Amino acid sequence: MLIEIPSHIRVCDFVRMAKGRSSRKIQQEFEHICKRYWGQRFWARGYFSTTSGNITDDVILNYLDKHTVPRRPGFSPAS
Repeated sequence: MLIEIPSHIRVCDFVRMAKGRSSRKIQQEFEHICKRYWGQRFWARGYFSTTSGNITDDVILNYLDKHTVPRRPGFSPAS
């Protein structure tokens, strides 16, 4: 994600809020996901953050491409 946050908000606080809210929203909308992840972490524990002023968009997209999980044939998140 490319995002812009105000300077008075710490990056770690933004990430914590974004992960928490999105996890709750996804699990409310998709009941099978809620059952599958009950009592477990929905998102990975870490995150990557940098300013885009020091790097190009190509570097960011390259990083994201390298961290995309390849899908197995026939894989479904509901299974």
